[in-house]
Amino acid sequence: MKSDPLDMAYLFDFYADILTDKQRDYFDLYYQQDLSLSEISEGEGITRQGVRDVISRAESTLRHMEAQLGFVARYSRVQESLDTIARLSGELIALCDRGLASDEVRFRANEIRRLTGTKPAE
Repeated sequence: MKSDPLDMAYLFDFYADILTDKQRDYFDLYYQQDLSLSEISEGEGITRQGVRDVISRAESTLRHMEAQLGFVARYSRVQESLDTIARLSGELIALCDRGLASDEVRFRANEIRRLTGTKPAE
């Protein structure tokens, strides 16, 4: 039954506030604390099927919100773009190291790396 935990973690990070308290709690226990349905049901005093139903509804709600809003997909695209920008700025710095670009290019490439959260080159 368990969906991909990483996918579910991203969905939860973006959309957890729309879940009910019970859905949030059970989802957290199942996906983030890695408890089994049986362990959750024992701790909560309900049936294993009841826990499964709550988690399934939470998963469905999270997937529906992503289908409507696309925040996780947009976040992933932005992260990929930042990684590409950081890589390309590193290539510019390498050109500077080989004497094929100016110190001004190095300065700007390091500024780009700083803005993308990448360590500037020396």
